[in-house]
Amino acid sequence: MDYFYSVKHDCSYEEKIKRSRFIAHLHYCETMRAAKEYISLINKEHKNANHNCWAYIVGKNAENEHCSDAGEPSGSAGKPMLNSLKKHNTTNIVAVVTRYFGGVKLGIRGLIDAYGSVVEKALEQNQLIKLVDTKKIVIETTYDFSEKFKYDVKELLAEVIEITYLEKVTYNIEVESSLSKPLFDYLEELSGSKKIIYSLIEK
Repeated sequence: MDYFYSVKHDCSYEEKIKRSRFIAHLHYCETMRAAKEYISLINKEHKNANHNCWAYIVGKNAENEHCSDAGEPSGSAGKPMLNSLKKHNTTNIVAVVTRYFGGVKLGIRGLIDAYGSVVEKALEQNQLIKLVDTKKIVIETTYDFSEKFKYDVKELLAEVIEITYLEKVTYNIEVESSLSKPLFDYLEELSGSKKIIYSLIEK
């Protein structure tokens, strides 16, 4: 399946292009409101800049996207920034590019290349995280069944997060939602034969 990506931490990339300073800022956000708040923050931090152009994509399936040229010629800033975000299959991300004009005009083509490339380089130079919907489960089993159980859940693509050894063995495991059906079928089978007790951890 295809995955979406975002940044884990705020990051930036700066480049001087024909005397103009371009600073790309990237930020993780889950809502349009959060994206707009970050845009406002950068606007305040760089209030003396000539332009603070932006683009964002939010939503589980990247269903909401917006961009702005913020005073640059129409289509020369926000759209190429958005295209760079889409090229990397991102969502829940906002990019703001601050421009301090250096006295040399770039032309429409030059602006498109500049705004798109600084976002592209910011994405390439910072590690992106894979965004996945997961299910977390707690399971209690006996010591004699523990090792087989641990092997089986890993074979079913679940990750063992924590194991606690008390009177019985308790596992905390996590699995991607899209891959969870075989695991839950297995857990139901074990539960029916009284080998385990399990419950889903509500988010």
